[in-house]
Amino acid sequence: MTTKPFLRNIWYVAGWAADLAPGARVARTFLNRLVVLWRSEAGKVFALDDRCAHRAMALSSGPVVGEAIRCPYHGMEFGGDGRCTRIPAQDKIPDIARVRAYPLIERQGLLWIWMGDAERADPALIPDYPVHDDPKLAWRSSYFHVAGNWQLLVDNLMDLSHLPYIHAHTIGGDPDLHFRTKTQSEKLPNGVRVLRHMPDSDPPPTYVAAAGFTGKVDRWQEIEFEPVMIRIHTGACDPGTGAYDGRREHGFSMLGFHGITPETETTTHYFWSMATNILTDGIPDEVFDQTARTFAEDMEVLELQQARMRDMPDLPMIDIASDAGGRHTRQFIARCLTREHEG
Repeated sequence: MTTKPFLRNIWYVAGWAADLAPGARVARTFLNRLVVLWRSEAGKVFALDDRCAHRAMALSSGPVVGEAIRCPYHGMEFGGDGRCTRIPAQDKIPDIARVRAYPLIERQGLLWIWMGDAERADPALIPDYPVHDDPKLAWRSSYFHVAGNWQLLVDNLMDLSHLPYIHAHTIGGDPDLHFRTKTQSEKLPNGVRVLRHMPDSDPPPTYVAAAGFTGKVDRWQEIEFEPVMIRIHTGACDPGTGAYDGRREHGFSMLGFHGITPETETTTHYFWSMATNILTDGIPDEVFDQTARTFAEDMEVLELQQARMRDMPDLPMIDIASDAGGRHTRQFIARCLTREHEG
């Protein structure tokens, strides 16, 4: 896979809102750019280039003071718009004393950052994820730093036929069933949707532990890509009880959020959450724990892929039938990149 430029004029997940307390700051790299995320003492969130305009000190090394972040080298302070608000050594603040500010919005438990042209940063374009606000669901969140290209993670999540091989002890299942199951991939105006239905199948271990299934189930996998995040709804109901007609309240659901933000060409920020509709007996925590173990297995795969791509870059990668969703997603991303390049 040839490394491609990053999409810039879209919203990326920058972090979990709960992880950035008032007065806190964190240094992160997005799309090869060093950024400091910080929350003022009044609770507002901001993102700036992590480089003081004076002598290039890392602003993330300094404290948040009221509604500003202070450079720890000479005490210059910068507001959320990037303008310098105080220079201890002088009264006059030159107009050039500023750093780049990035639009940063807090919504549905997430921090969303816009790394492209700030004037194009329309909050209405932020992907919606009402699951995090639904009282009928319980969710837990986490973060993985992935030593792999961001599109490898997209490919992984858009094709769940690998489950019986990589995740046999949690959410896997019968390999033959997975590969007999038709992958329906649909191109959307702003993304790609993949549907996989597995009627009358054996439930995987996680499903049995959470919902107590004792026989066959009607299982589903529904995946939706929107740049650059993925929603995945998987689950099962007893056979013939309406799983494929939208009647699923009586069954078991796992609803995953996957925020995929490039750090560099070979490393990725992976912000994910897992929600379930079974709220009793510690089930949400068990589902989360098993999901975390499952995703850790995926991270091992991605890092091995990246290492082979680094060491053997001259060899191609082929597609197979189950790659339909990933192929359509790569095509969609390529079109987005072309539109950005053309202006």
